[in-house]
Amino acid sequence: MKSLILAVLRFYASSIGKKIVVALSALGLLGFLVGHLAGNLLIFKGPDAINAYAAQLHDLGGLLWVARIGLLVLVGVHIAATLQLAAANRAARPQEYVVSATLRATRSSRLMVLSGLTILVFVIYHLLHFTVGNLHGFYDADGAYRLEDGRQNVYKMMVDGFRVWFNSGFYLLALGLLASHLSHGVSSLFQTLGLTTPRTRPLFRLAGWGFAVVICGGFASIPVAVLAGLLK
Repeated sequence: MKSLILAVLRFYASSIGKKIVVALSALGLLGFLVGHLAGNLLIFKGPDAINAYAAQLHDLGGLLWVARIGLLVLVGVHIAATLQLAAANRAARPQEYVVSATLRATRSSRLMVLSGLTILVFVIYHLLHFTVGNLHGFYDADGAYRLEDGRQNVYKMMVDGFRVWFNSGFYLLALGLLASHLSHGVSSLFQTLGLTTPRTRPLFRLAGWGFAVVICGGFASIPVAVLAGLLK
């Protein structure tokens, strides 16, 4: 067991090890985004659909919190490995190469660290907002956000939450940064996994942008619909 742990640590200490960790953690986070979006979009089917979905998640009990903590760990590992790779790359490059590489880099790649850290802050805020519920009284004692059977009225929580303009503003800002992060990250993921060639690179870059538009556009449609009065 000790030798296995040491082997894992040695692998992670290498540049390729960190890249693999970034890629695998990214795959996990991409899967979460797809699943989370599919659940959130149930709000357009009405209160019963989104509330039933939320009740199913709540019925998971402790497993749900294991998943939430696992998500935060995954985000933390992804960001830590990315920061370490960025620091190692800066230390290994001569100054003139740094300047040249920066000029050639895309805007999304230069913003990867900033967007990643901002998204982490947003995830924490989002958990406090809708999961813990202690930012806006969603878990208040008078039961204003509970249904007759005692379940949380998630539909009302989401609509009331996004009616607050700065909540929606921060949400949309985070989605904009997430789109930038995804557009570069998805194409980089295929490169790390050795699937990119000069011929397929433009295709994977386009796939990255396509995925970012679908995911972030889907999430953004909810606060936009609330602010437009389409969800009441």
